[in-house]
Amino acid sequence: MVTGKEKQLRTCTEGHQYYKSSDCPTCPICEAERKPKTGFLYLISAPARRALAGEEISSLEQLSEYSEKEISALHGMGPKAITLLKTVLEENNLYFKTN
Repeated sequence: MVTGKEKQLRTCTEGHQYYKSSDCPTCPICEAERKPKTGFLYLISAPARRALAGEEISSLEQLSEYSEKEISALHGMGPKAITLLKTVLEENNLYFKTN
């Protein structure tokens, strides 16, 4: 039987303790606390939210200044997030920039 990496107890800079088997340094407790309660960022996964935050995109208007290709190329942005973002943009009469 093949097993994955063993989970290790870690402590983040905020003092949260959690177990994780990957090398990813993200604290799941901090990530849950940062998740918006409403808005379009609430709908997408944490990696996709971090990708948008890295580009300083926090509104649909800012998002509409980018092409779908540009957003898709961001690390952490997957097909599900792109589909959700397109839907929310359209519901607000906004669209990804066309090339």
